Amino acid sequence: MTINQISIFLENKYGKLSEILSLLGKEHIRIIAATIADTSEFGIMRIIVSDPQKAYAILKENNVSANLTDVLAVVTGSSADDFAETLAHFTKAGLSIEYMYCFAVNGKAILIIRTNNREAAREVIRRQNIEYICESDLIQL
Repeated sequence: MTINQISIFLENKYGKLSEILSLLGKEHIRIIAATIADTSEFGIMRIIVSDPQKAYAILKENNVSANLTDVLAVVTGSSADDFAETLAHFTKAGLSIEYMYCFAVNGKAILIIRTNNREAAREVIRRQNIEYICESDLIQL
């Protein structure tokens, strides 16, 4: 029910993003989803990739500051109403969404969600019968 996300600390310097993406590209790592939050000094790039363990090892071997994090990947329609309906289940359970981003595949939106309580969020997904993606599904995307 969870997938591995890689969070990468990026200095806000010219060419740094390209450098990191090139490291992964040389090893044929596919990026499935990505988001970057930045300030004037640094950024955090969060990525979902085809082989997170290999990508993480590559980054660490090249002294890139990175962490592996478990996140939830739930499937929903791509309208704002669909997003709201899906997220309402977590809100009703008293869960906070720490961050979220999404990508679309075959007409469906995949919400990558980090909550303040992963176990309670898993229970919401089970109870509400929310479709989700697990790590093994990523290879097929």
